[in-house]
Amino acid sequence: MLLRLITVLSFIGILNLPVMAQKAITLEDIWENGTFREKRVPGFNFLNDGKHYSRLTDNAIKKYDITNGGFVGDILVGESLKSMDGFGGEIESYALNSDESMILLESNVKEIYRHSYTANYHIYDVNSKKLISVYDEPVMNASVSPDKSKVAFVFENNIYVKSLKDGEIQQITKDGEKNKIINGITDWVYEEEFAFVQAFHWSPLGNNIAYIKFDESEVTEFTMTMYDDNIYPEYVTWKYPKVGEDNAKVSVHVYNLKKNETTKVKLPEYEYIPRIKWTQNDDQLCVFTMNRHQSNLKLNLADANSGISSLLLEENNKYYIDITDNLTFFGDGNQFIWTSELDGYNHIYLYDMNGKMKNQITKGNYDVTEFYGVNENTGTVYYQAAEKSPMEKEVYSISLDGKNKKQLSIKEGYNSAQFSSTYDYYVLKHGSINHPSSYIVYNHDKKEVRAIEDNKKLASKQVEYDTAPMEFFNFTTTENVTLNGWMLKPNDFDKSKKYPVFMYLYGGPNSQQVTDSWKGSNYWWFQMLAQNGYIVACVDNRGTGARGEEFRKMTYLQLGHYETIDQIEAAKYLGSLDYTDKERIGIFGWSYGGYMSSLCLLKGNDVFKAAIAVAPVTSWKWYDTIYTERFMRTLEENKDGYEDNSPIYFADQLKGNYLLVHGMGDDNVHFQNSVEMAAALIKANKQFDTYYYPNRNHGIYGDNARIHLYTKMTDFLYEKL
Repeated sequence: MLLRLITVLSFIGILNLPVMAQKAITLEDIWENGTFREKRVPGFNFLNDGKHYSRLTDNAIKKYDITNGGFVGDILVGESLKSMDGFGGEIESYALNSDESMILLESNVKEIYRHSYTANYHIYDVNSKKLISVYDEPVMNASVSPDKSKVAFVFENNIYVKSLKDGEIQQITKDGEKNKIINGITDWVYEEEFAFVQAFHWSPLGNNIAYIKFDESEVTEFTMTMYDDNIYPEYVTWKYPKVGEDNAKVSVHVYNLKKNETTKVKLPEYEYIPRIKWTQNDDQLCVFTMNRHQSNLKLNLADANSGISSLLLEENNKYYIDITDNLTFFGDGNQFIWTSELDGYNHIYLYDMNGKMKNQITKGNYDVTEFYGVNENTGTVYYQAAEKSPMEKEVYSISLDGKNKKQLSIKEGYNSAQFSSTYDYYVLKHGSINHPSSYIVYNHDKKEVRAIEDNKKLASKQVEYDTAPMEFFNFTTTENVTLNGWMLKPNDFDKSKKYPVFMYLYGGPNSQQVTDSWKGSNYWWFQMLAQNGYIVACVDNRGTGARGEEFRKMTYLQLGHYETIDQIEAAKYLGSLDYTDKERIGIFGWSYGGYMSSLCLLKGNDVFKAAIAVAPVTSWKWYDTIYTERFMRTLEENKDGYEDNSPIYFADQLKGNYLLVHGMGDDNVHFQNSVEMAAALIKANKQFDTYYYPNRNHGIYGDNARIHLYTKMTDFLYEKL
């Protein structure tokens, strides 16, 4: 049943464009020529006055007026600093301190993993016009103290503090050692699964530095082979804890700069420390602790001087608890904002500093999907929610008492926002499944101030290339579960014909693909396939997001089980339509989606003719502790859950056409997964196609890798489906 059809001609002005003959979409246009590249507006660095913002453009930090976009002036020009205290002249990134009197500059940035990197840091004093080098070698996560007198950073797993007055450098920790002890920076698994890198923070007044120490001595090493033109390849080794193996032992410490003393925080029994955050008290630190199952979370208040901690808040969950950065201390330091699934949906709560709930701010059978912040002057909270539909997102404001809720987004579809420092203005990003994103400035009265970017040129290409509208639908499974999907038909669709169906999915916990949002480059690939006679479809299975906790977490201990059932039922539903060929149904996914496409082809071998799996997990026993055990517990605790839902154990059931792709430099989902999958298929004497990409990570890009991959996938579909 069709829910809604969002026409591509809805954008104002497109109706007046001349009708053109359809132009063929090519992979070169998508991945090489930038023909369909969406114009994006990077996050605004709003200035303290709330009416201006800064942006890095042409190697200069420029100041603009948010109300009219007018250029006000250069804050700093990179070229003007060339050769000053070792600065190379190019600003790659920057950050202003709290009163905007200092600018932290990054250059010579070198990636490590997904979020981490090293860089050369310099500090520019706006008033004195002086430039200071933080260190004479690349370091990590330099951070200026609140009183502007010092800068802290991590070098070779140790924390250092440099005086900005006399240049003296003090080494805070001395036991840092590669693949053994890390101070102030997370290890691989925390970076990937708890999504943060910097593990040290200045206290509000700058008298203390709190940091997490990682002792990964007992964590097993993993080695990747990287190939170049040298005689011997390079072996890259790091600590990677796989399911059931030892994690790094983590502890929290507070260094007092005045006393030159370090105090270890005393905490109740725990496995993980997924966050530390200072309250508004310079001597009071909040430490998150979790058990290994991630079903128990404690917020502990620690005294910076004694290290003694007490319980602020505790949550238990029969499944697991997701970690966010939503904890916000505010006011006079006597209350905080917290988000939780206490009532079965993710909502915003207000607590006092005794851990007593003062108010549930948002309520209803919907999920709050982003918390933007609180305006302390007006007592107003700003957030994003999927209140109207799991497929849409709106932006709202609401008072701390749960009253005066206002919808700040105007149009249906997918909305997100960034607010100025004073909350007087916000930039609303809006897009839909059939229209690229726009970026519009609004004031606090919801009045449009100006359009920053409307992507009208890209929208006109939808007419030029005669793209077909993507349609939403839903259906009810044999288990009486209603699932949402979208479908793309050829523009010359003829209901009397039988079309092959190509399904796309991700399907992992709390993810969503069936949203009323722009799909980026894949939108154009799907349109290209539709131009060549394919129906493209996507269905969000059980376990996906924005439908409440029970729907999201019902895959607990059985990753892949219900998801595969739902995708097979989706394929059967699609194959039952009058205009589809049920003998020609294929499926494609990347990462978790590659895991799912593999399971679907094997367990649904009477339904799917072909599958493409890129960078798939093929057995959960090869993935990391934090992610996998959050949903599955350990292999020892849940052997059946692992074996019943890992593709390698079903290789002998392969009947259709299978394309297996992996990057050999994938530090996330190791190449081991595809190697073992290939071994299982060979043992079962099953033919399959495979592509591997030397030195490429989980994203498989660089040096033509992306167009190379999409060329192979397209050819595979045209031949096999």
